[in-house]
Amino acid sequence: MQTLAKNWWLLALCGVLYAVSSFMYFIMLDPDNFLVHPSQRTLMLLGKLALGAGACAIAAGLWGSTTGKCWLLLVNGLAFGALGLLFSGIFGFSIRLVTIVLLIVVMAMSLGMLEWITARTLWHRRHVGDGWFFALAGAASIGFALAFFALAFGFIRLEPGIRPSFILFGSYYGFTAISMLALALRLHRPAMVAILVT
Repeated sequence: MQTLAKNWWLLALCGVLYAVSSFMYFIMLDPDNFLVHPSQRTLMLLGKLALGAGACAIAAGLWGSTTGKCWLLLVNGLAFGALGLLFSGIFGFSIRLVTIVLLIVVMAMSLGMLEWITARTLWHRRHVGDGWFFALAGAASIGFALAFFALAFGFIRLEPGIRPSFILFGSYYGFTAISMLALALRLHRPAMVAILVT
């Protein structure tokens, strides 16, 4: 928790990049939108956003702590960075949906576990309201992970076309942006830092 408290601003930046990604997915739902169209250029832009958010998550998990690393945040950043590399076209643009979905499963599971650990820490420090917030966010992250896992192995089938995928991805990125920003803002509060690092 000390690592996260010191690097709260990296979590906030990561949350902003998630939010921009979510926004792009949702505006691509409108076929008449002149700002963003589903294309290789848009996919490459999403890849750059993913690489940036992944780098921020990795740095937040590793940087500036003498007490340890936040391995769950590191795993989250590595998975998002790998997704960014795929979208950037480094391996071509014939990306299988299963590959994308499984990387998102890793991202959602690692974030959900991090939120549950944060909730447990806050409950032990008698900050029940904040603890419940992160417990519910963790449950929602695990729910997203299970939904994406079911999608990857055919237990859930989306309607043909890109629209259902964009809604699902945009919803997940939007939720994750809220979770990351909430975690960053709570870690930035001096009283919360004192609670978490003692």
